[in-house]
Amino acid sequence: MPHHTSLIALLCVGFVVAFALGMLAQRLRLSPLVGYLLAGVIVGPFTPGFVADQTLAPQLAEVGVILLMFGVGLHFSLRDLLDVKNIAVPGALLQIAFVTSIGAGFGLLLGWAPIGAVVFGLALSVASTVVVMRALEERRLLDTRRGRIAIGWLVVEDLAMVLALVLLPAITAALGAGEHVGAAGVLGALAWTLLKVAAFVAFMLVVGRRVIPRLLEHVAGLGSRELFTLCVLAIALGVAFGAAALFDVSFALGAFFAGMLLNESELSHKAAADSLPMRDAFAVLFFVSVGMLFNPSILVDQPLLVAATVAVIVFGNATIGFAVVRLFRLPTLTGLTVSASLSQIGEFSFILAGLGLSQKVLPQQGHDLILAGALLSIIANPLLFAWLDRWQKRQQPGAAVTQVLAENSEVPEHMGGHAIVVGYGRVGRELSRLLQDRGVPLVLVESDPDRVEQARKAGLVTVRGNAASEAILEATRPDTAQLAILAIPQALEAGEIIARFKSINPAISVLARAHSEAEVKHLLDHGADAAVLAERELAYSLADMVMAMPPYRPARVEAMPAPASSR
Repeated sequence: MPHHTSLIALLCVGFVVAFALGMLAQRLRLSPLVGYLLAGVIVGPFTPGFVADQTLAPQLAEVGVILLMFGVGLHFSLRDLLDVKNIAVPGALLQIAFVTSIGAGFGLLLGWAPIGAVVFGLALSVASTVVVMRALEERRLLDTRRGRIAIGWLVVEDLAMVLALVLLPAITAALGAGEHVGAAGVLGALAWTLLKVAAFVAFMLVVGRRVIPRLLEHVAGLGSRELFTLCVLAIALGVAFGAAALFDVSFALGAFFAGMLLNESELSHKAAADSLPMRDAFAVLFFVSVGMLFNPSILVDQPLLVAATVAVIVFGNATIGFAVVRLFRLPTLTGLTVSASLSQIGEFSFILAGLGLSQKVLPQQGHDLILAGALLSIIANPLLFAWLDRWQKRQQPGAAVTQVLAENSEVPEHMGGHAIVVGYGRVGRELSRLLQDRGVPLVLVESDPDRVEQARKAGLVTVRGNAASEAILEATRPDTAQLAILAIPQALEAGEIIARFKSINPAISVLARAHSEAEVKHLLDHGADAAVLAERELAYSLADMVMAMPPYRPARVEAMPAPASSR
C-alpha cells in the first residue's frame, strides 16, 4: 500500500513549514501570516526543492476562504459598527475609493484592462483585521475611542469586500473577460446578481434565522461534543455550498451569513470555540496556497513596481485615513492610530486577488505585486506602531497613559489589596459573582468583547485583553494585589500567566483550575499556591449530596464515632 500521496504531502509539508516560519515570525514580533505566506513560497513551484500539488492547493484554499468568512461573520459586531458609524462608514468608503483610484490608475499605466486595474486597486485598499487586532490588543486600545474607530473602519472595509466578491463574477461575465459590451449589459448583470443576493438574504433571514439556532441548540442538548463541532462545520460549509448551488452567489457570502446568524445564538461562543481549530488549520492552508502562487523573482526583476505598490498601500491608505479623521475634528493621536492600522493589506486582498486571477481579469503580474505588497506592508506595520508609541510618549507622556487607563476601565491608581480573576466564562462568571457578593474587591481580565460588556454591566472593573500579554497583565496592578485566580481552562497558558504574576509580585497568592493530575502538577510547578481539580471537587460535592439523602443519612450517622463527652 503506498504511503505517499499528493494530499498527504501537501498537508504534512505545508503545516510543518508554516509552523516553523510562523514561530520565527512570532519571535521577530511579526504577524505569523508572514511565516505562512513564506511557507507557501518555499513549497511552491518558483523555488527549488519540494513542490506541492498545484491542483489540490486551490481547493483546500477554497475551504479556507469559507471558514475564514464564517469566522468573520461569527465575530461580526453590528453594535461596534453603530457606535462609530458617523466616522467609520464615510471614512472607510472614502479611503476605499481614493486608494482604488490610485491603484487602478497604476494598473492602467501598466497596460492592464480597466476591470483588472480596479480589482488591483480594491485589493490595495483593505487592511488585514488579524494584523490590526493584534497590534491594538498589545497596546490595550481595543476599548478606547480610537481603537473602536479603527475596528469599525475595518468592519466597513470587510463588508465592502464581501459585496465586491459577489459582484465581480457578474461583472466579468457581462464584460466577456475583457470584450466590449454596453453599459446596459453590465447594469443588467449587476441587477440580476443583486436580485439573487436579495433572495438569498431573505431566505436566510426568514428560514435560516429560525432553523440554524434551533438546530444548534438541539444538537448541543444531545451532549455530544463531536456532533456539536460537526454541526457547526456542516452549517458553515452547507450554507456556503447551498448559497452557490441554489442562489448562484459566492461561497464567501454564504459562509459570512451563516456566521452572522450563529452569532445571534446563545451558543455562539461555544460554536466559535469548537470550530476554531478547524478554522485556524484551513486558514493556514489558505495563506500557504496564496504563497504558492507568488513568484519571488518579482522582487528582483521589478523592484520599482514593488516599491510603488508598497507606497500605495502604506502611504495612500495612511494619508487618506489621517485626513478623514482630522476632517471630523478628532485628535491627531486618533488619526495616526487609524493610519497605522490601515497601512497594510491581508486576507481579503488575497481572496480578491485570487478571484481576479481565476476570472482572468487580473494579470499574474498584478497578483504578484499584491502579494509582495502584502508581505512587505505586514512586515513594516509593527515598525509604524512602534514609531507611533514613541511619538505618543514624546507628545503626551502623562495624558496619553491616563486616557488609555480611563477608556479601558482599568484598575484605579488608588486600588490595592484586590483579587484578580482571569477569565469570565462559566466558572469565572460564577466565581466573580460570589466574591462580589462577599465584598471582595475584584479586577477581571477577559479578551472576549461580549463577555467584557457583560462583566462591566455587572459592575466589575474589567481589563480587556489576553492575560498572557505582559502589558495586559501589568494593567491589573498585580504589584498591589493580594490574590490571583486563573479561571481559564487552558492550563499551559495559565502556567505562563502564573509565572508572570509571581515575577511581578512574589507575595501574591495564586489559585488555578485544572482538569487532570498532570495539569495540577504543571500549575504548581509554575508557582500556583493551589490548583483545583474540577472533576475531583465535583465528585466530592456529589458524594456529600448523596450521603445527605434520606436512604444514606442514617447509615452515615450510625457509622460516625460518638463524641468524647458522651462516652
